[in-house]
Amino acid sequence: QVQLVESGGGLVQPGGSLRLTCAATGRIRSLYSMAWYRQVPGKQRELVASITSAGVSNYADFVKARFTISKYNFGNKLNLQMNDLQPEDTAVYYCNADAAPVGGTRGSDYWGQGTQVTVSS
Repeated sequence: QVQLVESGGGLVQPGGSLRLTCAATGRIRSLYSMAWYRQVPGKQRELVASITSAGVSNYADFVKARFTISKYNFGNKLNLQMNDLQPEDTAVYYCNADAAPVGGTRGSDYWGQGTQVTVSS
């Protein structure tokens, strides 16, 4: 199986920065792409940014060059550097992976437990 564990959330003032990290562990045969999503109560989970195994990244329009997604193949780690955070960025941030476990089939429904990001003065 594939397990995803996020870290790095917290409370920050408007204009501040946070760095989220996701570690993919378990018996992973292939890791195709990874992504960050976020969700606020009463709303659907939305894509923040994604990155393929080749390093091609994609961002939601609301990111506006404030966030940077990056990955480290060694250790299967995913980062999200978030700068100039605003109150509307407050949400639970989830790590997602499109992966194939050893002895299993490829799937894109691997999720972490989520990490809270709160932007408030």
